[in-house]
Amino acid sequence: MYEANRRPIRALLIPLLLLGAACSAPGSGAPAANGSGDTAVSTSLGTGKVTLQMYAETGFPLAKALAAEFTRQHPNVTFKVREDQFTVLVENAPRVLAGDNAPDIMRLPTMVDLVKDNLLKDLDPYVTAYGWNTFPASQLAQLRVDEAGQRGSGPLYGAGLGYSVTGVFYNKTLAKKVGMRGAPGSVAEFEALLARAKQAGVQPIVQFNKNTAGVNFPYQALQNQFTDPAQVNDWIFQKTGATFDTPASLKAAETIGKWAKAGYFTKDANALDYTNMVGEFTKGQGLFMFNGDWESANLDSKMPGNVGFFLFPAEKAGGKHVAMSSPNTFGIGARAKHPNEAAYFLNWLHTDAKARRILVDVGGSSPGGPADLAVPQAKTGTVLAQTLAASQQLAAENGAVDFTANATGSIFASAITPELQKLIVGQQTPEGYVEAVQKEYAKELSR
Repeated sequence: MYEANRRPIRALLIPLLLLGAACSAPGSGAPAANGSGDTAVSTSLGTGKVTLQMYAETGFPLAKALAAEFTRQHPNVTFKVREDQFTVLVENAPRVLAGDNAPDIMRLPTMVDLVKDNLLKDLDPYVTAYGWNTFPASQLAQLRVDEAGQRGSGPLYGAGLGYSVTGVFYNKTLAKKVGMRGAPGSVAEFEALLARAKQAGVQPIVQFNKNTAGVNFPYQALQNQFTDPAQVNDWIFQKTGATFDTPASLKAAETIGKWAKAGYFTKDANALDYTNMVGEFTKGQGLFMFNGDWESANLDSKMPGNVGFFLFPAEKAGGKHVAMSSPNTFGIGARAKHPNEAAYFLNWLHTDAKARRILVDVGGSSPGGPADLAVPQAKTGTVLAQTLAASQQLAAENGAVDFTANATGSIFASAITPELQKLIVGQQTPEGYVEAVQKEYAKELSR
């Protein structure tokens, strides 16, 4: 998931959002290959008292809300929850998972390096035991890593606490002021709205770019439309021969540079963090905000009836939608003391009616799980209802791609963030941006 200081970032997600420099795990302390361990797989929770160690992300109530409901239903199981900012999670993950007191359940900033270092439990035995192979294959594809370290196939190493979708939130009052009559049908129509907002004295886009590059949301939204989304996923999944240095990447960088020069982004974007971005948007300081459905419930609370959402449009009218969409990924540590109970929790949150309701109401995301289980309905007229509908539409159009920030353990911190910060203030060229990201990617893969 790629998520900024709050989440984006469903991680996007997101995330999600995002990634600091990853540390390598201590080799001598790593568990057995693939975290197989010697614990027999069981789907029985039992009645003995168990405390599950959970390492989650600061600023998001979903994990604690699910843990509280699970304990209410199963009083013998309690949770000890530790929370950190996403960038701290990235830095800490290898050491924490390699330690003697490794968490049972942990929010995963990235997966490939952790799998290579044998720090995550292979969940395929639980896939069989619980029947997770009946879940839509696309739902779990991002959470699989093969022997070559490529995502998209191989054993399962994680599960989602909700499956997020990203797009564009808009202020309805400001939309009316600039003459916006509906969701734009193409990139050109969206750009026309940006120009009209600027002419009307309305800030077109409020977007954070401090510490972690929130401008990567609109950047990748554009990149997704300018090429076959499979090419974007291939690069993220480290497929052989995949490259960031493409015409689509360059065109997206040129567009972002053009928007920045025109004043479409918040003037102090490089000094604006995620939390303050959301605060400015809820106060009416901008027409659009690129973000994910994890903010839906908060926005419905802060600006009821005055916020809408749409999937970023295709390059040409009538084209299919493509959007960053990924699980709020959690995995089970290879050194977990209670892996069976942790897997029971992961299965429960996908299948239990109350857990699924929490995933929608608190997490703002589709709960995933078996295809034949209905998604809990949101209140009509809410932005939460719109983001859930958008998630279903994206699934129907098969337009989900992962976040480029998840390509490697530190690509986001080492290249995407600093280079985007320079790009929007004119200190980096579009060509230089694309080259810098690919150069860092190649360097990381060569290690």
